[in-house]
Amino acid sequence: MTSALNSRLYYSTVMHHRFKPKVHRFTYQVGSFLLDLDELDHMDKYLTGFSYNRAGLFSVYDKDYVTTEGHSLKQHAQHLLFEQGCEEAQRIELLCMPRNLGYGFNPLCIFFCYNGENQLYATLYQVSNTFGQKHIYLVEGENEHTQDQQLSKPEPKSQRLNHQADKVFFVSPFIDMDCQYRFKISPPGEVLKVLIRQQDSEGLLLNATLTGKSTPLNSKALITLCLRRPLFTYKVIAGIHWEALRLWLKKVPLVNRHHVKEPALISRGQSMAVSTNEE
Repeated sequence: MTSALNSRLYYSTVMHHRFKPKVHRFTYQVGSFLLDLDELDHMDKYLTGFSYNRAGLFSVYDKDYVTTEGHSLKQHAQHLLFEQGCEEAQRIELLCMPRNLGYGFNPLCIFFCYNGENQLYATLYQVSNTFGQKHIYLVEGENEHTQDQQLSKPEPKSQRLNHQADKVFFVSPFIDMDCQYRFKISPPGEVLKVLIRQQDSEGLLLNATLTGKSTPLNSKALITLCLRRPLFTYKVIAGIHWEALRLWLKKVPLVNRHHVKEPALISRGQSMAVSTNEE
């Protein structure tokens, strides 16, 4: 029943490398899911170990992502697109970490929005902080390489989405607000590759990457993920606080979030020239 799923599972690695005012680097092993939002009900019914809006080994709850009560995940993304004057998406994929044994936290999840011709025409970067707040950076513009993309085929190494957005949402008490994000992404296929560069007026501040390789999404894979990377969702939130302690011990200056004006829910970024050479 699940052999034809578009949804994927990735054994993935998160890496952060901070360059100033103190050098700081860490890596964590996690599990990332690319979910076709039209498949969630089917997966809930037929995929043992996966649940939709109910408890399970791995579970996806609309309320963990949506910003309008009563919306499903797809309605949430469609509503954001509509509010910004974008066309309705025919297919939406969500890159995220579901709850594992009841808990999950996504510092970043990404909605990939495709039109009726299977072109990726909009990307929603949904950022969450540990204070329960969310913000979405919307970027329109397709990657010229994604037209008629077949999900079963590996992504060529050269394909990239190249986006940028001014930082308007408070995330870390150790990074000032006067920054810009650069997102460089290979649309997920056999390989997952996400690079986020954060820079200020003096240059590169932080590199963050999420990389991984696809494995078929089935019940055996879910159980294997639990055994190989147990409680990784709990380790994510524990790691956030552990790394914050390490930065504090390094005497990295703190930013008071109460001095930061809360932005509107959604802001726009820009689609830049497609990169063909950068890794």
